[in-house]
Amino acid sequence: MRWLVGWSSIAASFGTAGRVSGHAGRGGPGGRARGPYADGPGPYGPGPYDYDTRGARAAYGPPTGFDGNGLITGGIADASHPDDPAGHEAERTVVPVGAQLLWGDPDPLWAVGDWRPDEIRTLTADPGDPFTRIAVFGCCGATDAELRRALVAARGGALRHLTQWSGSHTVVVQTGRRITVVGDLAGARPVFYTPWAGGTAYATAALPLADLIEAQLDIGHLAALLACPDSPEALGDGTPYVGVRRIPPGHALILREGSREITGYEPVASLAVAAPDADPDRAVEGVREALVDAVRARLTAPRHAPDTLPHDPGPVPGMGPADRRAARGAPVPGVGADLSGGSASATLALLAAGLPGQPGTIARRTGERLLAVTFNDLATPQGREAELERARAIAANPRLHHVVVAASEEALPYADLDGPLTDEPGPSLVFAARERRRLAAGSADHFVGHGARQVLDAHPARLADLLMDRRRRHLLRPVAALARSAPADSPASLLVPFSVYSAARRLARTPYRTGMEAAAARLREGDVCAGPSSGPVDASLAALTWSRPGPAAGWLTGEALAEVSIRLTAAAGRPPVSLRPGEARARSALARHAADHRVFEQAAEVRSQRLHAPFLDNQVVRAARALPESLRVQPGARAAILRTVLSSAGVRELPPGWGATAHTPNETATRLGLRAALSSLLALFTAPLLADAGLIEARVVQQALLDAAEGRPVPLDGLAELVSMELWLGRLLNRRGTCWTGTSTPRRRAVPNGVPAPRPALS
Repeated sequence: MRWLVGWSSIAASFGTAGRVSGHAGRGGPGGRARGPYADGPGPYGPGPYDYDTRGARAAYGPPTGFDGNGLITGGIADASHPDDPAGHEAERTVVPVGAQLLWGDPDPLWAVGDWRPDEIRTLTADPGDPFTRIAVFGCCGATDAELRRALVAARGGALRHLTQWSGSHTVVVQTGRRITVVGDLAGARPVFYTPWAGGTAYATAALPLADLIEAQLDIGHLAALLACPDSPEALGDGTPYVGVRRIPPGHALILREGSREITGYEPVASLAVAAPDADPDRAVEGVREALVDAVRARLTAPRHAPDTLPHDPGPVPGMGPADRRAARGAPVPGVGADLSGGSASATLALLAAGLPGQPGTIARRTGERLLAVTFNDLATPQGREAELERARAIAANPRLHHVVVAASEEALPYADLDGPLTDEPGPSLVFAARERRRLAAGSADHFVGHGARQVLDAHPARLADLLMDRRRRHLLRPVAALARSAPADSPASLLVPFSVYSAARRLARTPYRTGMEAAAARLREGDVCAGPSSGPVDASLAALTWSRPGPAAGWLTGEALAEVSIRLTAAAGRPPVSLRPGEARARSALARHAADHRVFEQAAEVRSQRLHAPFLDNQVVRAARALPESLRVQPGARAAILRTVLSSAGVRELPPGWGATAHTPNETATRLGLRAALSSLLALFTAPLLADAGLIEARVVQQALLDAAEGRPVPLDGLAELVSMELWLGRLLNRRGTCWTGTSTPRRRAVPNGVPAPRPALS
């Protein structure tokens, strides 16, 4: 896990508020520190989060205030003037564990984690002005000249151009005492902040800030995550930790001597009149250019070999070299990609294989092939035959080296519930071991197609936007496609067009405030029982609303639902970013998926590997938002757009069935995994922490687990969310370390008092 952290305070006498190397702190003699979540052996033993802080001094030189004896002077410990707002922190100098100090006084900035050298770029606009500087973290396709020009422009307050470079990155700009931290459009690279020491601390992870202020759990936020995960109105700008806030996607955090301001950098469209539709051909061309630039930015970045690999025991019966490497958890050098047979992963794999670059090993041999990885679930082979066949046909490309990772019962969902502590809870925790097995067979830089559906597809609520714009004729094809997807022998199939049109018209005529108040009333009344996974028609009808309960809401207590309803009622009085329901719901779905992808990256992380999701890049998201709504709502729009992208890149022969609707989550595999892990799951919910918080009743969830294992209709995705949050709470409370250390600082840890007791029932 990698994150950056810094702070800004009205007190400019901090000195270099950090101790980076050469000290005998909590990590032990010689400056040896453990990972960012532990100051001794990590909660799961030694692992990828072990750092040697001596490397920071070698890379960046002695920090300001280094006295030559292994101690750092200055910092909050020396800011003890009577009128200093940070005086109450006297005799404490805190610094992130395993940190690299990028710049010090008066507003320090650190990078923490296993960052590659090329993933951290800092420069100044003028050597004579050291306090006008920029730091870029992650993969960025901008040149140094472009960064310098952007820094000069940012000095005047312009921000949007800081987000227009290809790649996925976080930008921090300092101009005097003004600090600007820019988040991304999707939310895959969030920025968090909290008041601290007379100013504001910020980071790209919430847990370090929670440790810094010793924050307690925000039970209301956890309840909203379970009750309304697709409604940012219920979540607000909160996090699972009280006092730690999140910057909304498309916004930036501006700090001026500790005071903070959150501002958006994207132009806001008119709420009364729809923008004219862009030319479809030019809009698709914009998507192509953005996607190609995103892939090229990864290909032109320096290649990295994995760290020292575990000893290979030699030939093992039934295991080839790739199988042994996957068992050791070591990716190969170079660039690879998922190849599931779907259109998103296939597009990235073919683009990466066809563009000029160095997809292969660091030896830079000509003709090196790109590694394409396909996962084959032997436990449930039915239903995936067509996709696997398409993957094999695509892998016939001479620039692709195809690897099939086959697994059986050992890779089912819920098979291995041990794993690292993620920054926040997410449903991917129960599938992390399954995904890690596939990623371990990949490359050091690995493309995944996450986000393509949310970025390119049309949310069902966009049908209401078309009605608001009086474009009824564009509803004919999507409504007809939904009618064809309904069972032919069902009498209700004849009523599908009328039902969909009526729901879209009802949503178009429902104001935002009315819709949110109706959703709050539904929670108060307990009308949240969601059925099992339904077909496209039922899913589309359920999505045609301003807010709807999540799949886990039916298992929450009445008190938890009442608290979430209060949040929705309060949000009804705050205007959203867009009053057009389709656009608002599409942004919410993208933000939800980006947050889940971030948890997935942390939970399934393989040492020395970087996952790249180009569809979540700023420029790709921005280009996709320029697509006309009339184009996006048509059946097969995503496949047609990606086919055009590949055709422009020279790939014109695709296998039959390419672009077919991706398979739904394999319900059979999930039920098999639940049945195999039933005893451990029942033990997990014998005395669950969620029940201690007043969110669920243990016996109700245990009965739901039994019903799911026996094949009864139960919302399986809702159970995954409950199990994931219970796992996350257990890992958080069982951790032994902290993200911070210091000369005399007591161990700062989030949730120091455990799960808070539930409050009295609302009257």
